[in-house]
Amino acid sequence: MAKIKICGLKRTEDINYVNKYLPDYIGFVFFKKSSRYVSPETAFELKKILNPAIKAVGVFVDEDIDYILKLCRNNTIDMIQLHGNEDNDYINKLKSCTEKPIIKAIRVQSTAQLTKAESIPCDYLLLDTFIKDMYGGSGKTFDRTLIPSGYRDFFLAGGLDSHNIAAAIKECNPYCVDLSSSVETGGCKDSDKIKQIIEIVRAT
Repeated sequence: MAKIKICGLKRTEDINYVNKYLPDYIGFVFFKKSSRYVSPETAFELKKILNPAIKAVGVFVDEDIDYILKLCRNNTIDMIQLHGNEDNDYINKLKSCTEKPIIKAIRVQSTAQLTKAESIPCDYLLLDTFIKDMYGGSGKTFDRTLIPSGYRDFFLAGGLDSHNIAAAIKECNPYCVDLSSSVETGGCKDSDKIKQIIEIVRAT
């Protein structure tokens, strides 16, 4: 069964929703240019009320490593998601400083790109839609037939919603599905949409 990540939480209400429906992961976005940005101080307080069964993932774009490590050390986050242009040297340096699992996002353009990405020294890849100058959260899908068969464990993102998520899971067998805009109404997380998507995934 695919695991579930609900990304872009920033309000107490959002935490209440996920505590009720229990996805496997949630995401705090620390990229200041994102509409879903949450400050380290707010995320720290939200993490205190998050059900400990749910892992909190910090989402970063080309961030200073010390900034990330501070959030790891005070347990604001349980995992690290790198969504920018971080290279293998950056990832290895980060790994030398923390045992928190690392997810590296790939904005998918070709099968050759994905084959090369299998050697990235992270714990998981996250496959997302490529849109120039945009680092995720587009709500747009990509051509999932580009994913090689028998691919390493990955999070699947990019335009997943209640209409296409069951087919996407059956088609490419991701380790985890990652949703954000499709479980929102008016830019805020929607309890009913979170409940619906989790029910669909767990029934697939």
